[in-house]
Amino acid sequence: MCRMSALAATALALSLASASPVAAFSFGGRAKAPEPPATTAEATPPAPEAARKASAQARALAAGLDPLARAAFWARESNIDPTDLEAGLGLARALRSLGQTQEAAAAVQRLAVLAPDNVEVLLELTRAHLARGEGFYGVAPAVQAQTLAPGDWRAPFLLAMAYEQAQRDAEALAAHRRAVQLAPDNPAVLSNLAMFQAARGQAAEAEALLRQAAALPGATAVTRQNLALILGLQGRMAEAEALARQDLPPQLVANNLAYLRSASQTAATGGSGRSWESVGSVQ
Repeated sequence: MCRMSALAATALALSLASASPVAAFSFGGRAKAPEPPATTAEATPPAPEAARKASAQARALAAGLDPLARAAFWARESNIDPTDLEAGLGLARALRSLGQTQEAAAAVQRLAVLAPDNVEVLLELTRAHLARGEGFYGVAPAVQAQTLAPGDWRAPFLLAMAYEQAQRDAEALAAHRRAVQLAPDNPAVLSNLAMFQAARGQAAEAEALLRQAAALPGATAVTRQNLALILGLQGRMAEAEALARQDLPPQLVANNLAYLRSASQTAATGGSGRSWESVGSVQ
C-alpha cells in the first residue's frame, strides 16, 4: 500500500472509532435527537489561493536558467496570465533555444494577435520563422517592426536574413546595408553582411568586414570563426588554424581544417563543392 493510501486508511479507521452512533439511546429507551450537522461554512475547506505571478527578481533570474527550465518557468507564467507579453516572449525564446521552432512560432503568433503593433513581438515572430527555415513568413513582421521603429537596427538585421531565406538577394543586401548604417560598430551586423558577400563570391570584401568586426569590443567566437572560414576557403590555412584554435577544442579544429583543405582544393580545380549554406555548419 502506498503512503497516501495508508494515511487515508488510518484516517478512516480513526474516524470510525471516534464517531458517535447516529442515535444514542438513553436509559428511558428513547433515542436522543441527532446532533445537527456541521454548517456549510464549517464543512467546506477554504478555497486555494489563486496562482501568483513570479516576482520581477525571479523573472530576472530566469534568464540564467537552462533552456528547459526557462521553458517551464515561462510556461507557468503564461498559464497564469495568457496576456502577459513578457511571459509569452520568454516562452517563445526558450522553445526556440530548445529547437522546438514550430512551437515557438505558435507561441509568439498568439502574442501577435494580442499586440499586433508590439515591436518586440514582431521581431520575435521573425526570429521564429527564421529558426524554422521559413524566412518568407518573417518578412512581413520585420517590415512592420522597421516601420514602427525605424531607428532600431534589429529590424533590418532580421529582415536581411528573412530576404535571404526567401531568395530575394537585392532586398537582402539593402537590408544588410541599412543595418550597418544603424549599427556600424556591431560585430554581428558586420559579420552577417560579410557572410552574405562571401556567399556571392566577394571573398576580399567579406574578409575586410570580418577583420573589422573581429577587432570590435563584443566580438564573439562566431565572428572569429566566420573569418577563419573565409581565410581557409582561400587556402590560407595557417591563419585559419590560428583563429580556429582561439575558440574551438583540438578535435573540432582538426575536423574543420580537414574540411577547409578539401573545399579549397575543390575550388582551385573548378569543382562546385558544397553549397555555401552547408559551409555554415563549420561556424
